[in-house]
Amino acid sequence: MTKEMILIVDDEEDILELIKYNLAHEGYTILTAMSGEDAIKIATQSQPDLIVLDLMLPGIDGLEVTRYLRGQPGTHDMPIVMLTAKGEESDIVTGLELGANDYISKPFSPKVLIARIRAILRRRKKDAVDAAEIRQEGDLIIDRKRHTVTLMGEAMDLTVSEFELLSFLANKKGWVFTRNQIVDAIHGDNYAVTERSVDVIIVGLRKKLKTHASLIETVRGVGYRFRE
Repeated sequence: MTKEMILIVDDEEDILELIKYNLAHEGYTILTAMSGEDAIKIATQSQPDLIVLDLMLPGIDGLEVTRYLRGQPGTHDMPIVMLTAKGEESDIVTGLELGANDYISKPFSPKVLIARIRAILRRRKKDAVDAAEIRQEGDLIIDRKRHTVTLMGEAMDLTVSEFELLSFLANKKGWVFTRNQIVDAIHGDNYAVTERSVDVIIVGLRKKLKTHASLIETVRGVGYRFRE
């Protein structure tokens, strides 16, 4: 069975070869680039299924590559996993807000990177399913059509903002979202959500989820995600 095509972008040849070796061993078709300019060219021409993108690149850096690809029709939805140096929280937040799907900090375990890639590609296939249908995560059932949530068979009394936030995170299980991304996703004409209020909504949701509060995880310095 032929696996997906992955573009690896890093200007450090040893890291590039390490990732290439491990992903090729898993059966993926591999493309490589050592600059932002080449990354854009290859991504546009070859349409890989996913990009592993280092942020620190000569010339056009990883953030600019992400911004460009997200602005083009042919590459708008292409999954991107950022490689970041440890402690670059501001770059991580910026990258996620530009549209990167996930990140991993250097130094990293190839096994962890492979697991992240598998998860993203698996979720991408599931995203084809209509988000309006009933979604079940263990004892939690979210019904967008009826705008209801039940936990262990009991209906949860959620505000509009709580429902939209929970539904949004659950539909992208495992993905990390910044507060600003959450604001953009769940604000509506009849209610307002700000970056500051996202934390308040999360606190309220966790209280109502009770023993299942850990379903919503805090990613320190970045934002929140629904636990895989």
